Amino acid sequence: MADMAQLPEHPVAVFDSGVGGLTVLHELLVSLPTEDYLYLGDTARFPYGERTPQELRSFSIEIAEHLLAEGAKLLVVACNAASAAALDALERHLIDTGREVDVIGVVAPATQLAVAGSHTGRIGLLATPATVASRAYERAVRAADPHVHLERVACPDLAPIIQRGFQFDEQVVQIVRGYCAPLRAAEVDTVILGCTHYPLIGPLLQRILGRGVTLVTSGAGVARSTERALAARGLLNPRTGEGTYRFECTADVESFNALGTRFLQMPLNEVLHVELDQRIAA
Repeated sequence: MADMAQLPEHPVAVFDSGVGGLTVLHELLVSLPTEDYLYLGDTARFPYGERTPQELRSFSIEIAEHLLAEGAKLLVVACNAASAAALDALERHLIDTGREVDVIGVVAPATQLAVAGSHTGRIGLLATPATVASRAYERAVRAADPHVHLERVACPDLAPIIQRGFQFDEQVVQIVRGYCAPLRAAEVDTVILGCTHYPLIGPLLQRILGRGVTLVTSGAGVARSTERALAARGLLNPRTGEGTYRFECTADVESFNALGTRFLQMPLNEVLHVELDQRIAA
């Protein structure tokens, strides 16, 4: 099953389990402003951090099919759990079905930035349980530099707290402080924010970890990888002005719009509700 040829005017598609991936889209909008973008938040099945690898592979393939049907020329998996569990399966699915479409995940770009920036070779990771259990970051760090130590911390309730539009109360501070304690004990000098929700509490994390610790997010690395992939296929949009961006979600559009504006730091405008075909399996 082959799609129509991808064209430079087609959109770059970005998907995540909720609004967290909008932190990645923000970086893409700033770094590659001439491109058109389509973002899908699978809010009906949020959070992905507690899902099984089989579920994540099924969800990712299902969403990819939907986005390709809407003309996507490149896919960005702006979810750490899905990137960790499903990226290889999604790439194989596209090859098996005759699609020549690049897929960019968030694990490798963030890892490369962290390893390159660490002076001590001691790196921390804050991520969802699914991402930590996948050991994807551990493999990526080992591939980049086998002498770097990675201290991993699973944060089961942090993404849901942020997704709900958390308040900066003392309870949230104590939760975050507890997650940061092992990283402080391990004396890391760099911490990967292994969930796209976490940049929203970047200032709090920086205060707790200390100003000598560098926080690494995936957005900048994803933007660079996206630009290189589009250029290699001759798919960079040639326009000189700003491109467009639009949004879809699988649950309530009003709550997505309200919270999403905060993550994107730009107006969302209209959000379209979509129903995905759940019969597709990995």
